[in-house]
Amino acid sequence: MVLHPHDVGVLVAVSAASSVAVTAIGLGLLRAARRRPLRDAALIVALTPVFTVVVAAVAATMWMFLSKKQFGVLIATVFFAGIGGIVTSMVLSRTLMRGSDALRAAANALTRGEPYVGPVGTPSAELEALAAELESAHAKLDEARRHDQAVEESRRELIAWVSHDLRTPLAGIRAMAEALEDNVVFTDADRSLYHRRIRVEVDRLARMVDDLFELSRIHAGALQLSPTRMPLTDIVRDAVVTAAPVASAKGIRLTESGLDGFDGDGPLVDVDPYALTRVVGNLLSNAIRHTPDDGCVRIDMDHDNDFVKLSISDECGGIAADDLDRVFEIAFRGTPARTPAADGGAGLGLAIARGIVSAHNGRIGAMNVGPGCRFTITLPRVVDPPSTVPPVSSPTVPPVSSPTVPPVSSPTVHTFDPLDQPNGRIRGDAQSLT
Repeated sequence: MVLHPHDVGVLVAVSAASSVAVTAIGLGLLRAARRRPLRDAALIVALTPVFTVVVAAVAATMWMFLSKKQFGVLIATVFFAGIGGIVTSMVLSRTLMRGSDALRAAANALTRGEPYVGPVGTPSAELEALAAELESAHAKLDEARRHDQAVEESRRELIAWVSHDLRTPLAGIRAMAEALEDNVVFTDADRSLYHRRIRVEVDRLARMVDDLFELSRIHAGALQLSPTRMPLTDIVRDAVVTAAPVASAKGIRLTESGLDGFDGDGPLVDVDPYALTRVVGNLLSNAIRHTPDDGCVRIDMDHDNDFVKLSISDECGGIAADDLDRVFEIAFRGTPARTPAADGGAGLGLAIARGIVSAHNGRIGAMNVGPGCRFTITLPRVVDPPSTVPPVSSPTVPPVSSPTVPPVSSPTVHTFDPLDQPNGRIRGDAQSLT
């Protein structure tokens, strides 16, 4: 049968109108079923083209484009095709719902803190990507949970240790004060000794409180730095001069390597002189304390295009492998005993040192090397010199960081002025490892 062009146009218009009408109804049903199970939406999608063909066939029959026999054959064909589409959509929806249920169960496991078990064989690329995101989220949550547990455990240990460390000097101060009040101490020499001991314990408490306050500022992100562009050797030599009398009293040699290459036009760093002096002084103090008499503490400096490195090595005999990762923990002393040593601290110094170095975008680490251990500080190097350079009186004289620090003429000979550093302490007197 050959159709007239006018009839073709009518047939196309009828088919298009039927398709638009049924599709609009299908979209409305999909919108109404958006909160229904996925199988309902799949059923609507499968039936929409079937009803589109049926409505178009009915309209074509009414316009006499199809005979009743042709209409019956078409309806029977569409009926069985619709059954196939419905079965296929139900299988697909069931598969998608099974994958969705597995992902929901895995997500619920995350909220309960249970181990994550991802679905096997997700039915679509979208669900596969969602499963990967859930697995990544689980890994991050698990890491955050372990970090929180470690922080909570560290907080409890800190409270217990600091309480003990505060109680011990307070008990001594109270006992000596009561002895003086009750006139139990008779001689002037003993009274003077008690007064000195009280002052020593008070100084210990003051240092501990200062360190706790500094540590709280570091953890709160409130550490205020005043960076200055300068050679790192200025800070190192100040710390060496301060530590020299303590080392000399034990017969310990302080040797330097690589410091001369950092003078003059050597690499610069942007650091807070006071904060970094505290870090270097603390590391030197620890190295001297743990090095046997007549031993050696070595200070090395090196640099490349990006970083400046400072290493301090001692002869302490090394740190236990299990303790290497804990030396920078708060209140860790390297021993479970909390008995205060005569020259020891509360174990806060290295934790403070790590916080200060991190605030300078640097790194600090420890490792066993030779007869002892080595602590290394790595700081970003300033490649370009500052835009404004303060005037120097003589171009042949290198700048000196502090007029009160005499130059070190030899790597093993150091001078010290007790008026510059009272009691041989560095500023801040950071607490030590032990």
